[in-house]
Amino acid sequence: MDSFSKNFDENLNLDSSSSEEISDDEDVSFPVAMWDFNQCDPRKCSGRKLARMKLIKPLKIKQKFHGVVLTPMGFKCISPEDKEIILAKGIAVVDCSWAKVDETPIASLKTNHGRLLPFLVAANPINYGKPFQLSCVEALAAAMYIVGFKSNARYYLNKFSWGHSFLDLNEELLDKYALCSNSENVVKVQNQYLEEVENDQKLRRDMPDFPPSESESSDEGT
Repeated sequence: MDSFSKNFDENLNLDSSSSEEISDDEDVSFPVAMWDFNQCDPRKCSGRKLARMKLIKPLKIKQKFHGVVLTPMGFKCISPEDKEIILAKGIAVVDCSWAKVDETPIASLKTNHGRLLPFLVAANPINYGKPFQLSCVEALAAAMYIVGFKSNARYYLNKFSWGHSFLDLNEELLDKYALCSNSENVVKVQNQYLEEVENDQKLRRDMPDFPPSESESSDEGT
């Protein structure tokens, strides 16, 4: 795993990969990078922690990245069909504050494979329980998991004391995304899940408040 950054510059210019079938439990080496807009608390930024650990390569704002880029300006949703692109050219994430997304010049980044993440819930201490508001490491791990690099995803999450909670909250949904063949199917799975959650919440709201049974009333009076 420590070879990720060491091989970054060498792998960045690769045009293709002739890999054999890779197991979900096998660690795979590919470039991992980040554009940092310096909008987050450096003491709490998971991306900067990964950079200090040499597990992610900081990019300059105008520096082009040829792999998959996780960005709010993505063209489509990440899916298993992106596996070969990541294996050949790597994956990058945009590190910016969710509160400042609209004023961040994300569109100026040089990307060919911009990707969105499907519905997932954050487990990081700042945004715990909030949908979509993932930290850098959560976003990277989610993408790795969905395309089939599950061992890599766990490796990155394990660098944080709360990292396991991300899989505790999302593993069932991540497994469903990982079974999809393309971006369109991932979106369908996401929408079906959200519809089921909405229907479940509506059903609970519509349930009548039944009065206590006779036995419960008797117990309360003793």
